[in-house]
Amino acid sequence: MLANGTKLGFKENGGTTYTDLPGLKEIPDMGVEPEKVENTVLTDKNKIYENGIGDLPDVVYKFKYDNTSADSPYRVMRKAQESGKILSFQETLKDKTTTVFDAQPAVKRTGGGVNGVIEFELTLTICSDLTVTDPA
Repeated sequence: MLANGTKLGFKENGGTTYTDLPGLKEIPDMGVEPEKVENTVLTDKNKIYENGIGDLPDVVYKFKYDNTSADSPYRVMRKAQESGKILSFQETLKDKTTTVFDAQPAVKRTGGGVNGVIEFELTLTICSDLTVTDPA
């Protein structure tokens, strides 16, 4: 499946609907990597491992840079960063699989050069579990 058609929306705590952030260009890997914990006993021939708790990495979304209006994603997410807000996010893939999580945003505008596109990166520090909903 292509990443084309994927959307990222956000809402503030208590909000009822997600507002899509236009200009999404790239999505990150998404999932939990549990820590590998060694739990070998003296009678085992080999080391025995089990999964420990997961460590959710920061996720980075890339967007087209646009700061032409008060509701441009760059400006909205930058203001959320400055206020220290934790927002709810919903990533929706083309097949309607959704991943919902709470995160604190950080915004960085990328550099550019001759014929180079300026983008901005939205880094999200995840502050909740991931809730994945499969399509109907």
